[in-house]
Amino acid sequence: MLLSEAAVGVVQAQESAGPGLDMYLPLVLLFALAVAFGVFSVLLGPLLGPSRYNKAKFSAYECGIEPSPQPVVGGGRMPVAYYVTAMLFILFDIEMVFLFPYAVSADALGLWGVVAVTLFISTFFIADIYVWRRGGLDWN
Repeated sequence: MLLSEAAVGVVQAQESAGPGLDMYLPLVLLFALAVAFGVFSVLLGPLLGPSRYNKAKFSAYECGIEPSPQPVVGGGRMPVAYYVTAMLFILFDIEMVFLFPYAVSADALGLWGVVAVTLFISTFFIADIYVWRRGGLDWN
């Protein structure tokens, strides 16, 4: 009889404690499933994939151009325009990441949200005008 009273007390204590960590169980299971799928895909690829090796598979990929043993004189540096384009893409991407939460909760933020987003967009707009005026977008 004493054992059953203790068991009832433990059950009642667990029920009164609330959900606890049980609400995170689906998230943990989803993460475990994602990791298992990644490991399974990496391990299964070499087993099921074709294993016909040739010279082309072992050579470096050069965008369809035959690789040369020696670099072209003066052609070793990439133009800065590629880097500027990449940085502008990253800036626009980050801008969208910050604007998306505002778009979701625009009603709750009210006038303060409108002012903050206006300042944020104008800062990016001024930076874009600066890059444009300096010729960062010209492909010479």
